[in-house]
Amino acid sequence: MSFVSFMHKLIIESLRRSSPSPSSFEKKWCVCALCKRLIEAYLAENGRDPVTDEELSADDLVELKASKVVRPRPPTLTSIPSLLSVFQNEWDALALESYTLRQQLTQTRQELSTALYQNDAAVRVIARLSRERDEARQALSGVSIHGGPATNGDAMQIDSPGLSDDAIAKIEATQERYEAILSKTRRKRPVPAEWVDADALNSFTPSEQSKASYTGARSLAVNATCDAVLLGGREGKIGVYSISQHTVTEELNVGPARVTDTLWAGTRAIVSTSSGYIKIFDHGQEIATLSGHAGEVTALAVHPSGDILASVGVDKSYIFYDLTSNTVATQVLTDAALTAAEFHPDGHLFAAGGVDGQIKVYDVKTGANAANFDSTGPIIAISFSENGTWLASAAKGSTAVSIWDLRKAAVIHTIEIASPISAIQWEFTGQFLAIGGSGGLVVQQFSKSTKEWSEPLKNAVPSVAVGWGRNARAIFCLDAQGFISTLKAE
Repeated sequence: MSFVSFMHKLIIESLRRSSPSPSSFEKKWCVCALCKRLIEAYLAENGRDPVTDEELSADDLVELKASKVVRPRPPTLTSIPSLLSVFQNEWDALALESYTLRQQLTQTRQELSTALYQNDAAVRVIARLSRERDEARQALSGVSIHGGPATNGDAMQIDSPGLSDDAIAKIEATQERYEAILSKTRRKRPVPAEWVDADALNSFTPSEQSKASYTGARSLAVNATCDAVLLGGREGKIGVYSISQHTVTEELNVGPARVTDTLWAGTRAIVSTSSGYIKIFDHGQEIATLSGHAGEVTALAVHPSGDILASVGVDKSYIFYDLTSNTVATQVLTDAALTAAEFHPDGHLFAAGGVDGQIKVYDVKTGANAANFDSTGPIIAISFSENGTWLASAAKGSTAVSIWDLRKAAVIHTIEIASPISAIQWEFTGQFLAIGGSGGLVVQQFSKSTKEWSEPLKNAVPSVAVGWGRNARAIFCLDAQGFISTLKAE
């Protein structure tokens, strides 16, 4: 009962404070309908006011009633059709908003893709321009340009020193000797008795293979005495393979750069690298480092005199070096990156193959462009015949070798093999042409008497580079793993 009394006390006190006349509550109670039952039970039991302890009856109680105000519904939502209409409008608004958001998202994605593409393109252009700037600075450092127009618009000579008088004299002497002794008699010159013939070639089989491997080797060079083979790999290591000892007798190192080409100039081993440098070794010791290309050196060639070295590179130029002083003699710019090089047997012409599919022939003394032969693709190999009138060439990925007649400036014969060609090499007499490829080695023969071509040798030894041995009685083949296979008669 004390809890009930406490509730009633709170209610009465609240009503008394809010009433202007507190005395009106002396004999009466003002309570809500919720508390009426409790108060009536208390009065029936005690008959007194729980606060003042005065007499109080149920008739003195005043019931407080509050009216409930209900908010009327909008007149538009008083029927099912109106509700459906409102729902339809809301749905339409949501669908339109969703479509607008998707449209904005698609547009934002497109703008972002465009911005990212433009940024990537800008970065690539900046990187390319920076590389070209650095290459141009390197190529032009210490180089002065000759005045006067370039020959036929195809070549421009740079680097003022040019070929020395001694070098020009050697070129002229070599040409005169060739014309006087070789050129006039080459048609009647007999094949040496000790030279290989078609029957002997037909019996060639792989007799041995080198033990040392030079991974990624792409070049092979046989020295003048045919007792040593020079080869190099992509790891900057070079091996000198002794033919008589059947083993690698020397190992040379050109650093981390990849070896791109090798050749011999007398006893000197010459190596070109992907870093643009050319290393010259003599009896295992490095004696000179030549530079001049703004980029990779792709091929080397040595002049018949033995005193002039030529190199070609991706910087669209070829360079002649004076091997007597190990210096740059002259540099000529062309219109395409160059990938192959070869001197004419008489020494007055220099041929360079380019990625544009052209074989460009230049005058050695002046640098003038003498002729251009158009091939079917980027040139990977060229080789002059000793007869002085033929030039063999192979294009990248091609299975055919083109035989060019320099006098007619046209292809006079095409040799087809079954696999892509990697290397070609004439032997000294000009009657046998070795062709190497991933599918094996093929040797083609041209008979001067019958004026016909034949195929005395076909072997499955893979060859990325080939070279002839002494008296053409051996053929050396370099495979993609860097092993040398020797083919000779049994």
